Amino acid sequence: MEPKKIYIVRHGQTDFNLRGIVQGSGVDSSLNDLGRAQAAAFFKAYETVPFDKIYTSALQRTVQSVQQFLDKGIVYEQLAGLNEISWGNKEGQPITPEEDEYYHYMLKQWQLGNTSLRIEKGESPDEVLARLKSAMDYIMSKPDEKTVLICMHGRAIRILLCLLLNYPLKGMDMFEHQNLCLYQVHYTGSMFSVVQYNNTDHLSVLS
Repeated sequence: MEPKKIYIVRHGQTDFNLRGIVQGSGVDSSLNDLGRAQAAAFFKAYETVPFDKIYTSALQRTVQSVQQFLDKGIVYEQLAGLNEISWGNKEGQPITPEEDEYYHYMLKQWQLGNTSLRIEKGESPDEVLARLKSAMDYIMSKPDEKTVLICMHGRAIRILLCLLLNYPLKGMDMFEHQNLCLYQVHYTGSMFSVVQYNNTDHLSVLS
C-alpha cells in the first residue's frame, strides 16, 4: 500500500452528548449549536489541507461535522463500517445510575480482554473491529488518495486506533477523545504512526 496521511476526527457535540443520553449506531442525531461551532472551528484551522477524499460514517452527525469541507467540492463517501458501536437496547436512554453501572461493568470486561462480549442486543468490540477493518482496507486500497479525512465516533475511534497501531483491543481506553478532536495518523507504506493525539487546539477559539 502507498503512503497516506489520515486525519481522523470525532463528530461535533449533539444534544444527546450534552444530556448524557446513549447514542451508538442506532441513534441518528444532529449536531447542536456548539457542535456546529466546533465543526466551523475545525474547518477554519484545516481548510487548507489538500484532502483528496473525505469519509464519514452513515450517520448524519459525522456528515454535518465536515459539511464545510464538502461545500468546497471535496469528494466524500459514507461507509457504514465507520459507524459507532451499537449499544443495543441502551441506545436513546439516559445514563441512570443503573445504566452507568452496566456501562462500567462492560468496560471492565473489555479491559480484562473479554472483547467478544456483546452489549445486550448490540455489538462487541470484536465485531466493530471486523467492520472497521473492512472499511479501512477499502480506504487504504485507493492509491490516488494521499491525504484523507475520516469523521467518525468516539468508541469506534478507540477501536480503529488499536487496529492501525496493532495494539490489543483490551487497551482501547488508552485513547482519549472529545467532540471534534483530531487524531492525525501517517502510514509510511509499512506501518502507522500517530502525529497528533486527541488534538483540540482548534477549539480554543470557542472557550
